[in-house]
Amino acid sequence: MTRIQANLFLLLSGAIWGAGFVAQSTAMDAIGPLWFIGLRFAIATLVALPLAVIEARQATAPLPRNAVRNFVFIGLALFGGAVTQQFGLLTTTVTNSGFLTGLYVVFVPVLTVAFLRRRPHWVIWPGALLATLGIFLLSGGTLSRLTGGDLLTIVCALFWAIQVMLVGIFAPATGRPMLLSMTQFAVCAVAGSALAALYEPLSLAAVGSALPQILYAGVFSSGVAFICQVVGQRYTTAPQAAIFLSSEALFAALFGVLLLDEIITPVGYLGCAVIFAAMLAVELVPELTKRRRGAAEAAV
Repeated sequence: MTRIQANLFLLLSGAIWGAGFVAQSTAMDAIGPLWFIGLRFAIATLVALPLAVIEARQATAPLPRNAVRNFVFIGLALFGGAVTQQFGLLTTTVTNSGFLTGLYVVFVPVLTVAFLRRRPHWVIWPGALLATLGIFLLSGGTLSRLTGGDLLTIVCALFWAIQVMLVGIFAPATGRPMLLSMTQFAVCAVAGSALAALYEPLSLAAVGSALPQILYAGVFSSGVAFICQVVGQRYTTAPQAAIFLSSEALFAALFGVLLLDEIITPVGYLGCAVIFAAMLAVELVPELTKRRRGAAEAAV
């Protein structure tokens, strides 16, 4: 898979997550956030299970030592992000949540430098800042007074950044993206259901009311989108992946217009253009730089 194809996979993930934002926010009218997380990731585990079995049968190399343990760590980071985002939505505005969640686009390169001592391509830094500015403009260019939900959403962005960084480390090294996906989904399903059983009531009527949202989030937002993320990140860097995944905010706004008759302001359209410019920059600049370097070396 080429880097361009990998980034298209990540763009697809962003599109699915963006469309799923409506389901994620409306489901809590009928069901608690922990049960929603537990059920959606249980479905996602079932989606990934047959793919993981096929992958294991076709594998030519044994599973690296400690791989499953590392996959569990990724699952814990994913669960942390899912919980803090879901609970944050209870007490913050959609505008604030969309912007603050997108802060992971800045956290990823910072964490990569701080903990992995890897310097990303120089275009990542202006690209990350451009994407953050675009998300801010897309949210209307204003933020309401910060609440406890906003603080949870900032923590959520940190968890997403850790998850993206860990996937970037372990997905290419193991060659088992489907097993990684299934494991992280199972961790979220078990942790979410266990906590929900302790703290949240549940009824069949509540599950039935939220079933369309649970199914969409389970099959598409969790299953398909996170699998695309894991596959795509095998062939690109974590900081670059974060910028393409940040298109979630762009698609959330577009699907809000299509599905909920929401209106994007002129400032919002400017934000869309800025996000798109950031994605083009991180895709084209490294390729152009590589070609110029190759041409210079050939001339010498």
